Amino acid sequence: MINILKSVAVLFLLIGISSCDKNNDLVLFGIQNDIELGAQVDAQIESDTSFTILSRTAYPEAYAYLEDMKESILNSGEVSYKDEFAWELHIIHDDVLNAFATPGGYIYIYTGLIKYLENADDLAGVLGHEIAHSDQRHSSKQLQRQYGIQLLLNIALGKDASQLAQVAGQIAGQGALLKFGRDAETEADEFSVRYLAKTDYACNGAASFFQKLEEQGQGSDGPAFLSTHPPSDTRVEEINAKADELGCSTTAVSESGFTYEDFKNSLP
Repeated sequence: MINILKSVAVLFLLIGISSCDKNNDLVLFGIQNDIELGAQVDAQIESDTSFTILSRTAYPEAYAYLEDMKESILNSGEVSYKDEFAWELHIIHDDVLNAFATPGGYIYIYTGLIKYLENADDLAGVLGHEIAHSDQRHSSKQLQRQYGIQLLLNIALGKDASQLAQVAGQIAGQGALLKFGRDAETEADEFSVRYLAKTDYACNGAASFFQKLEEQGQGSDGPAFLSTHPPSDTRVEEINAKADELGCSTTAVSESGFTYEDFKNSLP
């Protein structure tokens, strides 16, 4: 009887937590758990000497440029957790083509990726993709699969704060990289288009990036954060198809003053 009551209690807890999700998804983690985990991962990465994070005081123009881009996306009206998550940006000095997002909206972009991209629309497409991973709670869903319900339930119940720190440490140790499946990657691509459709950026901004990867023979062996599913050529088609469906502008943004080229040149 006790075990039955425990099972019923867990069921009601899961229903209660998942009912708070704005995207109508069944996620064991509550929103506050996303926020706490993201903050711990961020602290872990900040203290990890293997990550060279550029300071905002040393690179104010670069961060101002990124912040403007981020705010344009957040103000699209399409970001579910715009007001709940941190949406904190970090630039990591490293030549690898990489970017990642944690639960709670902490986003990290490598200088190697920024310099690889050709224009502001490309970066806006990638940034929208990463924002979507946090906003659609893909990281939390992946953690739920990777670590199991029991461990995450203990975290949700606040039974052992060290477990939250352990999960945060393991994510940070992997470069906060979680391998997303095809569905999550496709959804992040689609939301990137939806976000950018309400901005001045070309709504299919991510497509040109994937196209470049394909042309350079990196379609099936590109940056780790993009995953290999679906392949780049398919993603180009699907992103452009979503843009056609929404009827949004695919015209490159017109920049004045501090341009994307200036942004790249301001970085080490």
